Amino acid sequence: MNQALKTVEHMRGGSALPIGFAGETVLLDPAGVLFFEQLGALVVADLHLEKGSSFARRRQYLPPYDTGATLTRLAALVDKYDPSIVISLGDSFHDDDASHRLGIDAIDMISSLAKNRQFIWITGNHDPSAPDHLPGETATEIAVGNMVLRHIPLAGESGFEVAGHLHPCASIRLRGKRVRRACFASDGKRMIMPSFGVLTGGLHLADPAFARLFDRTRLRAYMQGRDQIYPVASKDILGI
Repeated sequence: MNQALKTVEHMRGGSALPIGFAGETVLLDPAGVLFFEQLGALVVADLHLEKGSSFARRRQYLPPYDTGATLTRLAALVDKYDPSIVISLGDSFHDDDASHRLGIDAIDMISSLAKNRQFIWITGNHDPSAPDHLPGETATEIAVGNMVLRHIPLAGESGFEVAGHLHPCASIRLRGKRVRRACFASDGKRMIMPSFGVLTGGLHLADPAFARLFDRTRLRAYMQGRDQIYPVASKDILGI
């Protein structure tokens, strides 16, 4: 696996990695979104819009450009895939009042993203209320194809699930150094997505929060690179 990473890391112009999940073909994009080809559905998790302004309220000052940068990244992916539906998988806003702090430019960007397509906001623990002044629908969870999509993964879920919330990342040993990257994490039944917001961090797959969620014998981390997704078996993830 490490040799494969060494070979691929020098490639440029990489693209999304297609895998089978829940009877569908899903593309894992290096930018951190899922695209279900047959369903025309683009899924993104944990935008955490207005995190900078939320911290500023507590006198912790971050660069105030996170919302614009995050929406610009998302707009590029909507242009790339031209989905019929966009699903934001919870914690779209960093707090429950954050959607009301959006500037006019951000609202215009969201309106453009939702134009001529279905847009669904899944509620999260940071943003439990519907952003009712923005375009789109709001739900606590939805069924898409053969899957349930929700914000917080449900340990008792017996079917296929796509969730966010935990901001997974993984580490490997490469050229004698520890390399840590955000990742998609899946055992074939559950997919937990990386966080998309530009100011969000990550939780390592070795953390106990993941212990009851995956069949560790089938777990794979799909690590994000600049141009490529790198599949890594659980035996090669440090700490697992």
